Amino acid sequence: MPADPGGGPAIKAVAAAAGVSTAAVSQAVNGTGRLSEATRSRVLATAESLGWSPNASASALRSARTRTFALVVRRPTDVLGADPHFSELITGLEGELSPRGYGLLLHLVAGPGQERALYERLVAEGRVDGALLTDARVDDPRPPLLRGLGLPAVLLGAPDGGLPVPGVGLPQQGAGVREAVEHLLLLGHRRIAYVTGPGELLHTRLRLAAFREALATARTEPAAVLETDFSEAAALAATERLLGLAERPTAVVYANDSMAVCGIGATLRAGLRVPEDLSVVGYDDLPLGRWMHPRLTTVDQQVQRVGAAAARALLAQCGEDVDTAPPDGRPRLVVRESTCWAPGT
Repeated sequence: MPADPGGGPAIKAVAAAAGVSTAAVSQAVNGTGRLSEATRSRVLATAESLGWSPNASASALRSARTRTFALVVRRPTDVLGADPHFSELITGLEGELSPRGYGLLLHLVAGPGQERALYERLVAEGRVDGALLTDARVDDPRPPLLRGLGLPAVLLGAPDGGLPVPGVGLPQQGAGVREAVEHLLLLGHRRIAYVTGPGELLHTRLRLAAFREALATARTEPAAVLETDFSEAAALAATERLLGLAERPTAVVYANDSMAVCGIGATLRAGLRVPEDLSVVGYDDLPLGRWMHPRLTTVDQQVQRVGAAAARALLAQCGEDVDTAPPDGRPRLVVRESTCWAPGT
Protein backbone atom coordinates (compact mmCIF):
# COMPACT_ATOMS: atom_id res chain seq x y z
CA MET A 1 0.00 0.00 0.00
CA PRO A 2 1.50 3.42 -0.95
CA ALA A 3 2.52 5.62 1.95
CA ASP A 4 2.51 9.32 2.70
CA PRO A 5 5.80 10.97 3.76
CA GLY A 6 4.76 10.64 7.40
CA GLY A 7 3.96 6.92 7.07
CA GLY A 8 0.67 5.02 6.72
CA PRO A 9 -1.61 4.48 3.73
CA ALA A 10 -1.80 7.24 1.15
CA ILE A 11 -4.82 9.47 0.87
CA LYS A 12 -5.85 7.59 -2.28
CA ALA A 13 -6.05 4.35 -0.31
CA VAL A 14 -8.25 5.99 2.31
CA ALA A 15 -10.48 7.38 -0.44
CA ALA A 16 -10.80 3.97 -2.08
CA ALA A 17 -11.59 2.21 1.19
CA ALA A 18 -14.21 4.82 2.15
CA GLY A 19 -15.72 4.92 -1.35
CA VAL A 20 -15.16 8.65 -1.81
CA SER A 21 -12.86 10.97 -3.77
CA THR A 22 -9.48 12.17 -2.51
CA ALA A 23 -11.01 15.65 -2.34
CA ALA A 24 -13.65 14.32 0.08
CA VAL A 25 -10.92 12.81 2.29
CA SER A 26 -9.15 16.17 2.35
CA GLN A 27 -12.41 17.95 3.25
CA ALA A 28 -13.21 15.46 6.01
CA VAL A 29 -9.77 15.82 7.59
CA ASN A 30 -9.63 19.62 7.26
CA GLY A 31 -13.29 20.30 8.11
CA THR A 32 -13.99 22.05 4.79
CA GLY A 33 -16.52 21.56 2.01
CA ARG A 34 -20.10 20.37 2.36
CA LEU A 35 -19.82 16.70 3.26
CA SER A 36 -22.69 15.17 5.17
CA GLU A 37 -21.91 14.21 8.76
CA ALA A 38 -22.36 10.54 7.85
CA THR A 39 -19.79 10.78 5.05
CA ARG A 40 -17.36 12.78 7.16
CA SER A 41 -17.61 10.27 10.00
CA ARG A 42 -17.14 7.34 7.63
CA VAL A 43 -14.02 8.89 6.08
CA LEU A 44 -12.47 9.72 9.45
CA ALA A 45 -13.24 6.23 10.77
CA THR A 46 -11.68 4.69 7.66
CA ALA A 47 -8.57 6.84 8.02
CA GLU A 48 -8.23 5.86 11.68
CA SER A 49 -8.70 2.17 10.95
CA LEU A 50 -5.94 2.34 8.34
CA GLY A 51 -3.67 4.25 10.67
CA TRP A 52 -3.52 7.30 8.42
CA SER A 53 -3.43 10.97 9.28
CA PRO A 54 -1.88 13.84 7.36
CA ASN A 55 1.53 14.72 8.81
CA ALA A 56 2.18 18.20 10.07
CA SER A 57 4.15 19.36 7.06
CA ALA A 58 1.51 18.11 4.64
CA SER A 59 -1.24 19.87 6.62
CA ALA A 60 0.74 23.08 6.61
CA LEU A 61 1.29 22.76 2.88
CA ARG A 62 -2.42 22.29 2.23
CA SER A 63 -3.41 25.23 4.41
CA ALA A 64 -0.75 27.58 3.02
CA ARG A 65 -1.70 30.13 0.38
CA THR A 66 -0.45 29.23 -3.08
CA ARG A 67 -1.22 32.64 -4.63
CA THR A 68 -2.29 30.70 -7.72
CA PHE A 69 -5.65 30.51 -9.48
CA ALA A 70 -6.77 27.72 -11.79
CA LEU A 71 -7.99 28.47 -15.31
CA VAL A 72 -9.45 25.24 -16.69
CA VAL A 73 -10.57 25.41 -20.31
CA ARG A 74 -12.73 22.70 -21.86
CA ARG A 75 -12.11 23.19 -25.56
CA PRO A 76 -10.18 21.24 -28.20
CA THR A 77 -6.56 22.38 -28.50
CA ASP A 78 -6.95 23.32 -32.17
CA VAL A 79 -9.93 25.55 -31.36
CA LEU A 80 -8.14 27.19 -28.46
CA GLY A 81 -4.97 27.74 -30.46
CA ALA A 82 -6.84 29.44 -33.30
CA ASP A 83 -8.93 31.76 -31.09
CA PRO A 84 -7.17 34.94 -29.81
CA HIS A 85 -10.08 35.46 -27.40
CA PHE A 86 -8.24 33.57 -24.67
CA SER A 87 -5.01 35.53 -25.06
CA GLU A 88 -7.05 38.72 -24.60
CA LEU A 89 -8.75 37.20 -21.56
CA ILE A 90 -5.46 36.11 -20.01
CA THR A 91 -4.03 39.59 -20.61
CA GLY A 92 -6.89 41.05 -18.58
CA LEU A 93 -6.49 38.47 -15.81
CA GLU A 94 -2.72 38.80 -15.55
CA GLY A 95 -2.93 42.60 -15.52
CA GLU A 96 -4.59 42.29 -12.09
CA LEU A 97 -2.94 39.13 -10.76
CA SER A 98 0.72 39.59 -11.63
CA PRO A 99 1.25 42.94 -9.81
CA ARG A 100 -0.13 41.32 -6.65
CA GLY A 101 2.09 38.27 -6.87
CA TYR A 102 -0.59 35.85 -8.08
CA GLY A 103 -0.32 33.51 -11.06
CA LEU A 104 -2.48 31.34 -13.30
CA LEU A 105 -2.37 27.57 -13.56
CA LEU A 106 -3.77 26.73 -17.00
CA HIS A 107 -5.23 23.30 -17.76
CA LEU A 108 -6.96 22.04 -20.90
CA VAL A 109 -9.49 19.21 -20.53
CA ALA A 110 -11.47 17.24 -23.08
CA GLY A 111 -14.73 16.55 -21.27
CA PRO A 112 -16.82 17.07 -18.12
CA GLY A 113 -15.48 13.95 -16.40
CA GLN A 114 -11.87 15.13 -16.75
CA GLU A 115 -12.90 18.60 -15.67
CA ARG A 116 -14.51 17.40 -12.43
CA ALA A 117 -11.60 15.07 -11.62
CA LEU A 118 -9.11 17.87 -12.19
CA TYR A 119 -10.88 20.27 -9.81
CA GLU A 120 -11.09 17.55 -7.16
CA ARG A 121 -7.38 16.81 -7.53
CA LEU A 122 -6.40 20.50 -7.39
CA VAL A 123 -8.36 20.90 -4.17
CA ALA A 124 -7.07 17.66 -2.61
CA GLU A 125 -3.48 18.61 -3.38
CA GLY A 126 -3.95 22.21 -2.25
CA ARG A 127 -2.45 23.58 -5.45
CA VAL A 128 -4.68 26.63 -5.99
CA ASP A 129 -6.48 29.28 -3.96
CA GLY A 130 -9.37 29.68 -6.38
CA ALA A 131 -10.68 29.08 -9.88
CA LEU A 132 -11.73 31.25 -12.81
CA LEU A 133 -14.50 29.57 -14.81
CA THR A 134 -14.95 30.44 -18.49
CA ASP A 135 -17.65 29.44 -20.99
CA ALA A 136 -20.66 29.72 -18.69
CA ARG A 137 -23.03 26.87 -19.51
CA VAL A 138 -26.73 26.22 -19.24
CA ASP A 139 -27.30 24.29 -15.98
CA ASP A 140 -23.56 24.63 -15.33
CA PRO A 141 -22.37 21.90 -12.90
CA ARG A 142 -19.12 23.65 -11.99
CA PRO A 143 -20.37 26.35 -9.56
CA PRO A 144 -22.07 23.84 -7.20
CA LEU A 145 -19.08 21.50 -7.55
CA LEU A 146 -16.56 24.15 -6.50
CA ARG A 147 -18.85 25.44 -3.78
CA GLY A 148 -19.02 21.90 -2.41
CA LEU A 149 -15.23 21.56 -2.63
CA GLY A 150 -14.82 24.80 -0.68
CA LEU A 151 -12.81 26.46 -3.47
CA PRO A 152 -13.45 30.18 -4.17
CA ALA A 153 -14.49 30.73 -7.79
CA VAL A 154 -15.82 33.28 -10.25
CA LEU A 155 -17.86 32.50 -13.37
CA LEU A 156 -17.00 34.69 -16.36
CA GLY A 157 -19.68 35.66 -18.84
CA ALA A 158 -22.61 35.09 -16.51
CA PRO A 159 -24.80 37.59 -14.64
CA ASP A 160 -24.17 37.78 -10.92
CA GLY A 161 -26.79 36.34 -8.60
CA GLY A 162 -28.68 33.09 -8.49
CA LEU A 163 -25.55 30.92 -8.69
CA PRO A 164 -23.39 29.31 -5.99
CA VAL A 165 -20.42 31.47 -7.13
CA PRO A 166 -20.31 35.11 -8.28
CA GLY A 167 -20.73 35.82 -11.99
CA VAL A 168 -18.79 38.54 -13.80
CA GLY A 169 -19.62 39.79 -17.28
CA LEU A 170 -21.09 42.65 -19.23
CA PRO A 171 -24.84 43.07 -18.75
CA GLN A 172 -27.23 42.70 -21.68
CA GLN A 173 -25.37 39.84 -23.36
CA GLY A 174 -27.67 39.99 -26.37
CA ALA A 175 -27.27 43.73 -26.94
CA GLY A 176 -24.34 43.43 -29.34
CA VAL A 177 -26.01 40.86 -31.60
CA ARG A 178 -29.22 42.88 -31.57
CA GLU A 179 -27.29 46.00 -32.61
CA ALA A 180 -25.53 44.04 -35.37
CA VAL A 181 -28.85 42.82 -36.80
CA GLU A 182 -30.36 46.31 -36.65
CA HIS A 183 -27.28 47.66 -38.47
CA LEU A 184 -27.70 45.08 -41.24
CA LEU A 185 -31.44 45.74 -41.50
CA LEU A 186 -30.78 49.45 -41.95
CA LEU A 187 -28.43 48.54 -44.83
CA GLY A 188 -31.31 46.77 -46.56
CA HIS A 189 -30.42 43.16 -45.68
CA ARG A 190 -33.32 40.77 -45.25
CA ARG A 191 -31.57 37.42 -45.70
CA ILE A 192 -29.37 37.35 -42.60
CA ALA A 193 -27.80 34.14 -41.28
CA TYR A 194 -26.21 33.38 -37.92
CA VAL A 195 -23.30 30.99 -37.27
CA THR A 196 -23.38 30.24 -33.53
CA GLY A 197 -21.21 28.41 -31.04
CA PRO A 198 -22.14 25.29 -29.02
CA GLY A 199 -25.72 25.32 -27.79
CA GLU A 200 -24.73 24.33 -24.24
CA LEU A 201 -23.06 27.71 -23.66
CA LEU A 202 -25.11 30.35 -21.91
CA HIS A 203 -23.97 33.18 -24.16
CA THR A 204 -24.94 31.14 -27.25
CA ARG A 205 -28.53 30.90 -25.96
CA LEU A 206 -28.72 34.58 -25.00
CA ARG A 207 -27.26 35.90 -28.24
CA LEU A 208 -29.30 33.58 -30.44
CA ALA A 209 -32.46 34.73 -28.67
CA ALA A 210 -31.45 38.36 -29.32
CA PHE A 211 -30.78 37.56 -33.00
CA ARG A 212 -34.20 36.02 -33.46
CA GLU A 213 -35.97 38.81 -31.54
CA ALA A 214 -34.28 41.54 -33.59
CA LEU A 215 -35.37 39.90 -36.84
CA ALA A 216 -38.87 39.23 -35.51
CA THR A 217 -39.24 42.91 -34.66
CA ALA A 218 -38.54 43.66 -38.33
CA ARG A 219 -40.92 40.84 -39.37
CA THR A 220 -38.06 38.94 -40.95
CA GLU A 221 -37.08 35.30 -40.60
CA PRO A 222 -33.45 34.12 -40.25
CA ALA A 223 -31.93 32.99 -43.54
CA ALA A 224 -30.32 30.17 -41.54
CA VAL A 225 -28.93 29.38 -38.09
CA LEU A 226 -26.00 26.96 -37.98
CA GLU A 227 -24.38 25.69 -34.78
CA THR A 228 -20.63 25.02 -34.64
CA ASP A 229 -17.94 24.09 -32.14
CA PHE A 230 -15.98 27.32 -32.88
CA SER A 231 -13.39 25.39 -34.91
CA GLU A 232 -11.95 26.58 -38.21
CA ALA A 233 -13.26 23.49 -40.00
CA ALA A 234 -16.79 24.06 -38.66
CA ALA A 235 -16.72 27.75 -39.64
CA LEU A 236 -15.61 26.89 -43.18
CA ALA A 237 -18.23 24.14 -43.52
CA ALA A 238 -20.99 26.45 -42.24
CA THR A 239 -20.00 29.23 -44.64
CA GLU A 240 -19.84 26.87 -47.63
CA ARG A 241 -23.27 25.55 -46.71
CA LEU A 242 -24.69 29.07 -46.55
CA LEU A 243 -23.15 30.05 -49.88
CA GLY A 244 -24.70 26.95 -51.45
CA LEU A 245 -28.28 27.78 -50.45
CA ALA A 246 -30.74 28.44 -53.24
CA GLU A 247 -31.41 31.82 -51.65
CA ARG A 248 -27.95 32.80 -50.46
CA PRO A 249 -27.78 35.10 -47.42
CA THR A 250 -26.66 38.64 -48.10
CA ALA A 251 -25.19 38.93 -44.58
CA VAL A 252 -23.83 36.55 -41.94
CA VAL A 253 -23.25 37.18 -38.23
CA TYR A 254 -20.61 34.90 -36.69
CA ALA A 255 -20.33 34.05 -32.98
CA ASN A 256 -16.68 35.13 -32.84
CA ASP A 257 -14.07 36.96 -34.91
CA SER A 258 -12.03 33.86 -35.69
CA MET A 259 -14.99 32.21 -37.43
CA ALA A 260 -15.82 35.46 -39.21
CA VAL A 261 -12.29 35.60 -40.63
CA CYS A 262 -12.64 31.98 -41.80
CA GLY A 263 -15.98 32.88 -43.35
CA ILE A 264 -14.51 35.81 -45.27
CA GLY A 265 -11.76 33.55 -46.60
CA ALA A 266 -14.27 30.94 -47.76
CA THR A 267 -16.40 33.62 -49.42
CA LEU A 268 -13.47 35.09 -51.34
CA ARG A 269 -12.36 31.63 -52.47
CA ALA A 270 -15.87 31.06 -53.81
CA GLY A 271 -15.38 34.05 -56.10
CA LEU A 272 -17.64 36.39 -54.13
CA ARG A 273 -16.81 39.79 -52.70
CA VAL A 274 -16.96 41.01 -49.11
CA PRO A 275 -18.91 43.15 -48.43
CA GLU A 276 -20.44 43.77 -51.89
CA ASP A 277 -21.86 40.23 -52.23
CA LEU A 278 -21.84 39.20 -48.56
CA SER A 279 -21.64 41.41 -45.48
CA VAL A 280 -19.89 39.81 -42.50
CA VAL A 281 -20.10 40.61 -38.77
CA GLY A 282 -17.92 39.04 -36.08
CA TYR A 283 -17.97 39.09 -32.29
CA ASP A 284 -15.18 40.02 -29.79
CA ASP A 285 -13.38 42.95 -31.52
CA LEU A 286 -10.03 41.17 -31.45
CA PRO A 287 -6.92 42.73 -33.04
CA LEU A 288 -6.98 40.40 -36.06
CA GLY A 289 -10.24 42.00 -37.22
CA ARG A 290 -8.59 45.42 -37.30
CA TRP A 291 -5.59 44.18 -39.30
CA MET A 292 -7.35 42.32 -42.13
CA HIS A 293 -8.86 43.66 -45.34
CA PRO A 294 -11.65 44.49 -45.36
CA ARG A 295 -11.53 45.42 -41.69
CA LEU A 296 -14.09 43.46 -39.71
CA THR A 297 -17.36 44.90 -38.43
CA THR A 298 -17.71 43.24 -35.04
CA VAL A 299 -19.12 43.42 -31.52
CA ASP A 300 -16.79 44.68 -28.79
CA GLN A 301 -17.45 42.75 -25.57
CA GLN A 302 -14.43 44.19 -23.73
CA VAL A 303 -12.73 40.86 -23.10
CA GLN A 304 -9.75 42.32 -21.23
CA ARG A 305 -11.93 44.44 -18.94
CA VAL A 306 -14.15 41.48 -18.07
CA GLY A 307 -11.04 39.38 -17.33
CA ALA A 308 -9.65 42.10 -15.08
CA ALA A 309 -12.96 42.43 -13.20
CA ALA A 310 -13.14 38.65 -12.73
CA ALA A 311 -9.60 38.56 -11.36
CA ARG A 312 -10.43 41.31 -8.87
CA ALA A 313 -13.60 39.52 -7.77
CA LEU A 314 -11.63 36.36 -7.03
CA LEU A 315 -8.84 38.27 -5.30
CA ALA A 316 -11.46 39.83 -3.02
CA GLN A 317 -12.71 36.36 -2.06
CA CYS A 318 -9.14 35.55 -1.03
CA GLY A 319 -8.96 38.56 1.28
CA GLU A 320 -7.18 41.03 -1.01
CA ASP A 321 -8.14 44.71 -0.83
CA VAL A 322 -9.30 45.39 -4.41
CA ASP A 323 -12.01 47.31 -6.22
CA THR A 324 -14.80 44.81 -6.90
CA ALA A 325 -16.94 47.06 -9.11
CA PRO A 326 -18.26 45.02 -12.06
CA PRO A 327 -17.37 46.08 -15.61
CA ASP A 328 -19.70 48.78 -16.87
CA GLY A 329 -21.16 49.31 -20.30
CA ARG A 330 -22.51 46.61 -22.60
CA PRO A 331 -21.44 44.85 -25.79
CA ARG A 332 -21.45 47.37 -28.65
CA LEU A 333 -21.15 47.19 -32.40
CA VAL A 334 -18.00 48.53 -34.08
CA VAL A 335 -18.75 49.26 -37.75
CA ARG A 336 -15.93 48.80 -40.25
CA GLU A 337 -15.61 47.82 -43.93
CA SER A 338 -16.89 44.21 -43.91
CA THR A 339 -20.53 45.39 -44.06
CA CYS A 340 -22.27 47.54 -46.66
CA TRP A 341 -25.61 47.99 -48.41
CA ALA A 342 -27.39 44.80 -49.41
CA PRO A 343 -26.93 43.81 -53.07
CA GLY A 344 -29.49 45.54 -55.29
CA THR A 345 -30.31 48.35 -52.86
